[in-house]
Amino acid sequence: MVYFDALKKIKKKQFDPVYLIYGTESYLIQDLQQALVQNALTEDEHDVNLSIYDLEEMPIQEVIMDAETFPFFGDRKLLLCKNPSFFKAKPDKVQVEHDLNVLQSYLEQPVDYSVIVFIAPYEKVDERKKIIKQIKQVGQVIPCQSFKEYEMNDWIQSMAKELHINLESPALEIFIQENGTNLMSIRNELEKMALYVGEGGTVTKEVAELLASHNPQASAFKLVDAVMNQNIERAMLIYKDLEKQNEEPIGLLALLASQFRLIFQSKLLKQKGYSQNQIAQQAKVAPFAVKMALKRERGFTDKELSLIMQHLTEADAAIKQGKMDKTLAFEMLLYELINVKRSTSA
Repeated sequence: MVYFDALKKIKKKQFDPVYLIYGTESYLIQDLQQALVQNALTEDEHDVNLSIYDLEEMPIQEVIMDAETFPFFGDRKLLLCKNPSFFKAKPDKVQVEHDLNVLQSYLEQPVDYSVIVFIAPYEKVDERKKIIKQIKQVGQVIPCQSFKEYEMNDWIQSMAKELHINLESPALEIFIQENGTNLMSIRNELEKMALYVGEGGTVTKEVAELLASHNPQASAFKLVDAVMNQNIERAMLIYKDLEKQNEEPIGLLALLASQFRLIFQSKLLKQKGYSQNQIAQQAKVAPFAVKMALKRERGFTDKELSLIMQHLTEADAAIKQGKMDKTLAFEMLLYELINVKRSTSA
């Protein structure tokens, strides 16, 4: 991935004269920006050789003039240029007028003592534009979008290495299950684990389960597993823990229903020969969610899943129509779901 390659070069203090960093994953953008600031300049140089521009208020020609001016008390200048909407297919209307010819001329022969970084928090830029093609020739264009599953594993292991800890594979899966693709949350969780195990320590599955900040979405997976394993004690323990976090039964029921719906849908599509990615496209969910569903669908028959969906629908109606106390209705639902396997095999 371009992000990883760029980050490695920056940390080795190997800089390109121009960067275009774009995308909607703010954590990755901040990570690259922070790495550039820390590695391109010493702390003493920040006041004199670090410039930050908002291109909604400052014309690009002013930036280029600054870039071509020699740095003070150092070997390099770093210019962070935010909101460069002229890279979009349809640029935003701004108060200033950008003379892009000036930028194009600069890119033909950029100076070796300045690093210009364009930070574009947009989903896409128009890579057909001549100016972006020029940047690719002399610098780097780095997309910062959500990681794919295999990239998430690499990123998490990379962070663990940076924090000087070891991360077992089962623990890594817990990180992804609990946090999805929220990179900031995963980073915070890793830092917490690092403090717990200490430098050189290992984060095991048990440590991850003990310390992880739980979210209802991940707990819905655990409820599914408890149902699959016919473990009512485990199911009730998870529910009571969520109840302490002020999670409403109706909301938990909806989460549980969405998980079982995805498991059932994944099972049926798998039977028709669909791949994991094809199922994800059909269900309009992330591939990782389908991977988890496919792991669980093997624990249920079509008949069991059909009956589970029926119980979920009935419990939802009972709560919404006020026929039963919501807490009692959810606890009874858990008992019914746990007993589905027994009733279908009888």
